[in-house]
Amino acid sequence: MSGDLEARIVRYLAHRMPEAGRVSVLALSRIHGGASRETFRVRIDAERGGIRGLIFRRDPVSTLIETEREIEFAAYRSFMDSAVPVPAALFLERDLDWLERPFFVMEEVEGCTAGSILAADPYGAHRRKIGEQFFSILGAIAKRDVASSDLARRMTVPDPGSAWRLELDKWEKVIDEDELEPQPIARAAIRWMRANPPPPAARVSIVHGDYRTGNFLFDGTGTIRAILDWEMAHLGDPLEDLAWALDPLWSSDRAHPGGMLTREEAIAVWEKASGLKADAKALRWWSMFASFKGLAIWISSAKEFQAGTNTDPVMAFSGIYCLPFHNKRLADMLVELKGGAR
Repeated sequence: MSGDLEARIVRYLAHRMPEAGRVSVLALSRIHGGASRETFRVRIDAERGGIRGLIFRRDPVSTLIETEREIEFAAYRSFMDSAVPVPAALFLERDLDWLERPFFVMEEVEGCTAGSILAADPYGAHRRKIGEQFFSILGAIAKRDVASSDLARRMTVPDPGSAWRLELDKWEKVIDEDELEPQPIARAAIRWMRANPPPPAARVSIVHGDYRTGNFLFDGTGTIRAILDWEMAHLGDPLEDLAWALDPLWSSDRAHPGGMLTREEAIAVWEKASGLKADAKALRWWSMFASFKGLAIWISSAKEFQAGTNTDPVMAFSGIYCLPFHNKRLADMLVELKGGAR
């Protein structure tokens, strides 16, 4: 990384952490793979406090998903010191003088790794242990009291009966604006989802928005230490998160969503932790929505990469592999529903 960025970070930390005394940067590296923030790992040595790791999440010049850093920061804050493990969210900075673009700073959770959706067996002997934690934590997210959360102070709490419509409208708009060619399968899915809305949300909850393999950290004992990437967090139906976590894209092993438990086991763990029932009709709707939302994201990815506004390899992979995957997934679900509710 550039010496200029390092110097800027040192100045910023001196400003925000005067109690630490003199601060020097031992290591600075970019963490690639994110589509909505530039993420940097910063290893510092403080005169008072010693060596520690920090994560800087800076707004990019161009982003795949338009998200608000204040919302992501509030999501982390909403779960600090709770049953949902998250990194400590330290500073939210809007002043452009420091790093040219807004950013926020978190503690680094060290000694951990993230599972990969491309790995045949990302968790090895810890598959079941991680799976039980993964879906239990998701249930704890759904159970979190919304009214007392930082997120509720920053966004409107939707009516239980309108949560599905708000999300469908949002992602349909993404396709309207970003499609490079007609999307007949997506349009057919939209028609079906509007004609067959799900039951009202049993509870309006905090929705992570991207709860899946790759977006959490676990240590060598198979213990999940942090849930990451809350940039799409919002308030809505918790079944949205469950359906997204169960989507087959996140595992090469179709019998075990996310490479963890079976679908039936995962739902049972989630139900126990959340205190909710995964209504079959509602989950079917949200499962179609999950692939539809994925398709919208990959369409935006393809547009960004083709335009050259974001040349991160993850953008190309999203357009080449993920987009056709979810197109086929939607088509298969629509075929399965033929002859059913219309």
